[in-house]
Amino acid sequence: MSNLQQLLQSITPDIYERLKLAVEIGKWPDGQRLTQEQRELCMQAVISYEHQHLPAEAHTGYIPPKPHQHCGSDGGDKSVPDSDAETPLKWR
Repeated sequence: MSNLQQLLQSITPDIYERLKLAVEIGKWPDGQRLTQEQRELCMQAVISYEHQHLPAEAHTGYIPPKPHQHCGSDGGDKSVPDSDAETPLKWR
């Protein structure tokens, strides 16, 4: 196991929150600005922590999926169409 993997696995919920805040405001708790490299590394650590410990809905930047509109749908019923039913093609 690499040092980076060991480091990422040692992140506690408190450290995760501090890293996330540092990325959000661009500063460490003491007020010192993050360098671009620090910000990128913190962001990677936050994403790694979320991937390992949180459900997808709780990940930073999560966008819930939209209901799928199937090809040929008239936009009315958004449910999955009957696979045996014929659906005419609409040419525009």
